[in-house]
Amino acid sequence: MYHPYRLPHAPSHQIMAEYSSLLADLCELITVEDVEQLKSACKEDIPEEQSSTITCSKDWFSYLEKNHKLAQDNLSYIEHIFEISRRPDLLTRLIEYRTTVLKISEDQEIDTKLTRIPSAKKYKDIIRQPSEDDIIKLAPPPKKA
Repeated sequence: MYHPYRLPHAPSHQIMAEYSSLLADLCELITVEDVEQLKSACKEDIPEEQSSTITCSKDWFSYLEKNHKLAQDNLSYIEHIFEISRRPDLLTRLIEYRTTVLKISEDQEIDTKLTRIPSAKKYKDIIRQPSEDDIIKLAPPPKKA
């Protein structure tokens, strides 16, 4: 039976497991200092009295979920926060999740509800390894006569 909130290509429990894994990975990458920066980047959405109770990345994600800023199929808010916080490493991990788990390719419309940041696309290449074609090959030094 069709369910309007369930993505059609994967069972919801599988997506939930991948989403939990994504958050766990992000939690490992986000330090306590980073949490302060991320909270500052979204201070309009977190009242000051609530902000003091958020001391780690898990608290931050939990707060965002409770306030409908983050869900397994809605990452646009944290993509925006990661971008303005200049964290291409975290942004790249989100793009990976979106393309592999949610099956939304980079080439599809960038203004879907999942990605409202067109420049998220530019970070994709920062972390990948260069291919053989990208590496500049130097000519051998000239032989001495």
